[in-house]
Amino acid sequence: MPSFNKVILVGNLTADPELKQTPSGVSVCRFTIAVQRRFGRNEQGQSPADFFNIVAWRQSAEFVSRYFRKGRAILVCGQLQNNNWTDQQGNKRYSTEVVADEVVFADSNRGENSAAATGAPAAQNGGNQYTPDSYGTPAYSSASAPNFEELADDENLPF
Repeated sequence: MPSFNKVILVGNLTADPELKQTPSGVSVCRFTIAVQRRFGRNEQGQSPADFFNIVAWRQSAEFVSRYFRKGRAILVCGQLQNNNWTDQQGNKRYSTEVVADEVVFADSNRGENSAAATGAPAAQNGGNQYTPDSYGTPAYSSASAPNFEELADDENLPF
C-alpha cells in the first residue's frame, strides 16, 4: 500500500531560530511556530494556536537562521517525524517534529513587521500595499494575428 507524509504549515516563529552544526559540519536549525486555528475563540475573542517544532537542514537551516526572527511569518513544507529514545534516568521519551523540505516567507519584510520596528506607518516605510492602477492600463491590439488560422468547427482539432 502506498504511503504519504506531507505537512504544510503557515505560522509565526515563537522565538529566534537556533542554528547549530553537526560534528561533520552540516547545518541544522530548530525553531517552533505557532499556527492559529481556523475555528473557535476563547473568552478574549482570540483564536487558539497550535505549536509545532520544526527542524531544517543544510541550506534551509542557514536561510531560516539568517532571515527569520521571533514573530515573523513563515511557510513550512515538510514531513512529520516521530522520535523516541530513553533518557539518562531510563524513561522512555517521545517527540514529534516537522522536518522541513521547503521554507519560504509568508509575509513581506517591508510590511507591518519592519514598520512597527521603526515606528513608521507601513505606507511611509515602503509597505507592501497593492495599488491596481500603479502599472497602468494594459494595451490591447485589435489587429488579427497572422500566424493563426480560424477554424469553422471543432471537428478538425487534433484532440
